[in-house]
Amino acid sequence: MASPQDVAPVLDKDGVRLTVDDALATVTLTNPAKRNAQSPALWRALAEAGRLLPGSVRVVVLRGEGKSFSAGLDRQMFTPEGIEGEPTFIDLARRDDAGLDAVIAGYQEAFTWWRRSDLVSVAAVQGHAVGAGFQLALACDLRIVADDVQFAMRETSLGLVPDLTGTHPLVGLVGYARALEICATGRFVQAGEAVASGLANLAVPTEELDGAVQDLVTALLAAPRDAVVETKALLRGAADRTYEEQRAAERAAQARRLRDLAGIGD
Repeated sequence: MASPQDVAPVLDKDGVRLTVDDALATVTLTNPAKRNAQSPALWRALAEAGRLLPGSVRVVVLRGEGKSFSAGLDRQMFTPEGIEGEPTFIDLARRDDAGLDAVIAGYQEAFTWWRRSDLVSVAAVQGHAVGAGFQLALACDLRIVADDVQFAMRETSLGLVPDLTGTHPLVGLVGYARALEICATGRFVQAGEAVASGLANLAVPTEELDGAVQDLVTALLAAPRDAVVETKALLRGAADRTYEEQRAAERAAQARRLRDLAGIGD
């Protein structure tokens, strides 16, 4: 497959670039001078990238240019004047519950589509992945990290809570007690702990990150698409099913696969 740099972008705005090469899409955060800091405009661009994916895409890789994946919220959002054209934190605080809920739900759209059942998403994470950056990495199905990675959930130390969909996958990956400790302290989680705790699938030297991601993408694309889709759905729903319900879900999924392979409709 071609390098993302060699493919004309489908989208390139507000710090987000989307390229598509047949079954592989690459979403790149493109503001390394600000360590890929996040803003509402970037979130809108990420949500748009999800909507623009053609049906041929099976795997989406998320990466950040420069030394950091994403250092979190653009600090200008914390200033009284905020970011031009966007509501300040004070503006948001003055809205009623329904209005504030609607704004945050809009922001969250940038973080939700990565777990679509028809896709497998892979975050390639180097350097800082802090706050919103951590939550964006958590939005993906899989994470390959460089050995210099530093995950941190810093919202609590700012008097806020993580609200960009990161709490559910974090608890699912590391458990309630570890998730609480990570969020409440805001401490950094580095590569070794990330792999040991389940936050990352693999840690490699920084110079090997691209190669490790490419190896994973190749392996993911080698499996038949429908089998991967069905398997992902089985695994995603397992936590909410009883053992017997999961057995039944496995049987139903396998019946669909066998009929499909045999060319027999339902």
